[in-house]
Amino acid sequence: MNEPDWLVWAREIQAVAQTGLAFTKDPYDTERYHALRALSVRIMETHTGVDAAVVADLFASEVGYATPKLGVRGAVFDSKGRILLVREAIDEGRWTLPGGWAEVNQTPAESVVREVFEESGYRVRPVKLAAVWDRARQGHPAGSASVVKLAFVCALEGGSPTTSLETTGSGWFAADAIPADLSVRRTLPHQIARMFDHWRDPALPTDFE
Repeated sequence: MNEPDWLVWAREIQAVAQTGLAFTKDPYDTERYHALRALSVRIMETHTGVDAAVVADLFASEVGYATPKLGVRGAVFDSKGRILLVREAIDEGRWTLPGGWAEVNQTPAESVVREVFEESGYRVRPVKLAAVWDRARQGHPAGSASVVKLAFVCALEGGSPTTSLETTGSGWFAADAIPADLSVRRTLPHQIARMFDHWRDPALPTDFE
């Protein structure tokens, strides 16, 4: 894992507090779970420098049973075997596989179709769930949330390139011409390489972990 112990512990304490607050009916336990949440906030503030009030609001907005967040990414290939990447508007124009959070009332496959279209203007059809990755185990920069990412290999169905509120451009890249300036919070070089593997050999089993 590419995350410090303190972050793992703070996230776990927050998850225990969140789940406890969702189910307890005992006022004394409620007080204890609020104390646990406050402890996780203190840990985050101490190690990140983010104001405690900001962290507290972030954690308090998470309610119900604590589970990982679900993200989706689309690996879209054209007839020349090139992969589609988009430029992130909020990350200095760095490149990434198109994708984002899965939406309520949409399947993960429907979510990736929507995300690819919104971010690039291309219509796609998911043909394979290539990977189920825990974000913390992949080497991304550390984050406050526990995230599982689903990566789909997608067939290009049509559309034309557009930009969006989240993206400033798109491009098609061969395996040996992937840009160096990737948005590593979203997509890592070895993940793109693995998508090429799955595109070349559809019989590969789905990656996980």
